Amino acid sequence: MTILVKNLTFDAILGILDFEREKPQKIFVNVKIKYNYEQKNFIDYATVVKLLKSNIIKNRYQLIEDALNSSTALLKEKFPQIKKISIEIFKPDILPDSTVGVKIKKNFKKN
Repeated sequence: MTILVKNLTFDAILGILDFEREKPQKIFVNVKIKYNYEQKNFIDYATVVKLLKSNIIKNRYQLIEDALNSSTALLKEKFPQIKKISIEIFKPDILPDSTVGVKIKKNFKKN
């Protein structure tokens, strides 16, 4: 089974530039999670959204890479049945002529 979250949008402090540390900016997050579906062991996408959003807002990361690593670990801890995860974080307003972001992909081996 695959969970997809596209264009999760919220404002957060994320970045190393002085102005990025002063005022929240718009963030877009996309997530793809693959896991073995079982009726009583499903992944609630609403919880995925809540965890991602609260983690990034609360921690005020300087680097997108740190936000990605932390978010990946948090989701894997909450949902150990995750086999593969891909998370993208974009900052659409940081540059005038493009949307920039970073992506992480992680495969988890069976224990």
